[in-house]
Amino acid sequence: MTSATNDAPTRAFFEEQDYFGIDPEDVFFFTQRMLPALDMDGRILLAAPDSLFLAPNGHGGTLDALARSGALAHARERGVERLSYFQVDSPVARPADPLFLGLHDRARAQMSSKVVRKRSADEKVGVLGLVDGNLGCIEYSDLPDDLREATDPHGELLFQAGNTACHVLDVSFVEQLTAQGLTLPWHLARKTMRVLAEDGNAQEREGVKFETFIFDALRRTQRSVTLGVDRRTEFSPVKNAEGTDSPRSCRADLAQTFAEWVQAAGGELPAPGPDGFPLVEIDPRVAECRQEFLARWPLQAEDLGGGHLYS
Repeated sequence: MTSATNDAPTRAFFEEQDYFGIDPEDVFFFTQRMLPALDMDGRILLAAPDSLFLAPNGHGGTLDALARSGALAHARERGVERLSYFQVDSPVARPADPLFLGLHDRARAQMSSKVVRKRSADEKVGVLGLVDGNLGCIEYSDLPDDLREATDPHGELLFQAGNTACHVLDVSFVEQLTAQGLTLPWHLARKTMRVLAEDGNAQEREGVKFETFIFDALRRTQRSVTLGVDRRTEFSPVKNAEGTDSPRSCRADLAQTFAEWVQAAGGELPAPGPDGFPLVEIDPRVAECRQEFLARWPLQAEDLGGGHLYS
């Protein structure tokens, strides 16, 4: 899914990369809707004298966009019954994880989720739990302080199931949700936006965007699976320029994970890099998980595609 602002560059990039070895017929692009945004006084913001400032309608808009674009019909035509969903800010996310898909299928679930143990009460991730007796997810900004910081008798966070934004959804469930138009609740998101100011010049300004969240669909499920996963190997988001959850921290998680695979296979590791660990990269076309990598070791020349295992 793309937005109106990045759709053309995304399509062009896929063409430049020869669709990363995927048949172009198997790639379906679709865009989400854009909505006006308001300033903190409730006035509509402008991008230019003759146009409104528009912002994406949140990741919940994925469901609406799947239906509007024909993607659901396209999936049905191809016999696709389940959709593997993840958001772009976590490079270690595992699309189409066999274990996750299998548990979802075995439970005859409609929508399932992956979670990690929150590292602290202040970590900015939503938490899964029961909301008025029904499974749901509450965004970190909507969780009251007393609940966010609550602990059990062992001192562990009471609400610790951090949402990784990785889900499996049945096509039939999405069809059901969108049959009469998507009706997920709206959330207000305060953001800094570059808009047209009163003097006619572009300016950074605080404002409010309207967003829907895909995890609100969990409340509509009758059956769901929640799978706890390892943070380093499945949830290393890139949200900050430096420090925690940054490109550098994600690179470290990837390299150390790949180094462990090579070490477990009995391979030789390069010398540690400037950050204190070997800089190892394993192309996902060689192996997508540790088990697959060990099964393919020792690697043959054709597995390397003329390149190198280490970088």
